[in-house]
Amino acid sequence: MTSHVPGPRGRAVIPLLIVLLGVALGAGGMLLLRAFGAFSTDAPSGVTGRSGAQSLNAQAVYDRLQPSIIDVTSTLRYDDETASGTGFVIDGRPALVLTNNHVVRDATSVVATVTSTGKSYPARIVGVDVGADIAVLQLQGATGLTAAPIGDSAAVTLGTPVLAIGNQAGQDGPPTIAPGIINSMNRTIQANDGASGFTETLHGMLQTSAQIEPGDSGGPLADAAGAVIGVDTAAGAGSPTAGYAIPIDAAMAVARQIAAGRAAPGITLGVGGFLGVVVPSTTSPDPRLQAQGERGLRLGGAQVQPPGCLDTEAAAGVPAAVAPARSGALVDGVLCGTGAAAAGITAGDVITAAAGHRVASPDVLTAIVSACRPGTLIPVSWVATSGARRTSMVLIDAAPAA
Repeated sequence: MTSHVPGPRGRAVIPLLIVLLGVALGAGGMLLLRAFGAFSTDAPSGVTGRSGAQSLNAQAVYDRLQPSIIDVTSTLRYDDETASGTGFVIDGRPALVLTNNHVVRDATSVVATVTSTGKSYPARIVGVDVGADIAVLQLQGATGLTAAPIGDSAAVTLGTPVLAIGNQAGQDGPPTIAPGIINSMNRTIQANDGASGFTETLHGMLQTSAQIEPGDSGGPLADAAGAVIGVDTAAGAGSPTAGYAIPIDAAMAVARQIAAGRAAPGITLGVGGFLGVVVPSTTSPDPRLQAQGERGLRLGGAQVQPPGCLDTEAAAGVPAAVAPARSGALVDGVLCGTGAAAAGITAGDVITAAAGHRVASPDVLTAIVSACRPGTLIPVSWVATSGARRTSMVLIDAAPAA
């Protein structure tokens, strides 16, 4: 089940949120260091914490954290994309990894590579909190992983030396590093991923002069002791010297709830069901009004839905005909290889019931299917463009990550 959001086709993306609103930088010097396998044990000039602590030893911090760093590669099958980011181990025994939600957003499969060994594992999405931009993954079949030392972001002060570690440009291999300082705290930012138009507002962020770049998303921001005090998340628009990280206290609070399987507002555990139809995102019950809304979104240049199933969601258009149903969920397109395609549902059909529930609108259908367990069969009823009424048992797939 997916709402129709046009997007790019057939490409690799390197997730990084870009702050949309101008943010004033605090005072503080910065030393840039961005080279694969190259490290500096010299302290960044003039950088000391408010407490007078010695400057950060980049090599020592890297050595402590490198065994826990994970390269994350997400396949976005229905967007025809792959995305690369970073994560770090928070529990070695069940092999749990923390990363940003936007690294795995829309993922249909995830592979995690332990940078210290080069070994790759399929990763299960344990849960996500979209509003907090946090996701927890479990590496399938991984043993003996080293958890990152977790610090205390509440103890961070202005001027604290830090090191951002990540998978710069999604090139994999040895992690890259960027030293800097904390130059502002408790920031509220509005950020955009620059690819799909996904936008989110994040609160309580740490601002750093460490240069956070594409591919670093989900990586650790560490203090001079080599403990993680933040999760690399965003860069400042127009300013390569401003980066933003989620404080580790907030990130771990969410991660612990997800790992414990505790439902909470904003948290999605696992992944929901997926029917494989592209539908408008609307609460309108009238399929014809839904079609008119789709045409309106395209500013009058309506793209007529091509025949057959679709390889990507972006290929969906406006159906050439709409089934004669008074209410339900209009199908803009059906994705190839899904349960809906196997059942014979096509563009222009209107789904009227699913899993024993009446479908009053596309949003209702999305909610019904999302609550179904992947791998189960559910009855789905629909009205075809010919007016024929049909019902079939449809296999529910795993939905792309939220």
